[in-house]
Amino acid sequence: MSHGVPASGSVLQRSASSDGNQPESPEEDDRKIRRREKNRVAAQRSRKKQTQKADKLHEEYECLEQENTSLKREIGKLTDEMKHLSEVLKDHEKICPLLHCSMNFVTIPRPDALTSCLPR
Repeated sequence: MSHGVPASGSVLQRSASSDGNQPESPEEDDRKIRRREKNRVAAQRSRKKQTQKADKLHEEYECLEQENTSLKREIGKLTDEMKHLSEVLKDHEKICPLLHCSMNFVTIPRPDALTSCLPR
């Protein structure tokens, strides 16, 4: 059984001739060898470049993940601080003399009334 391969010649013998009839000269063989070597080196360079690019992207991804985690942590802290300050403000509004003053219609508050609200 030949399975589609001609019995008269091997793959190596077929590649040894340029048009199928005449053997190649030693110069043509050398040129093919040099071209294959050059192609092999170029392919290695290309694979190395792709690997470096993938590594760089992975490093960038890791940095962005760390930054994202840090920002989420900061959002949580700021949210907690905002809740705390809102509670403090609500508590202060209950006792603030300026808010409960009968002269709220005055646009410029008296300095002594302002200082009574400030911590000492």
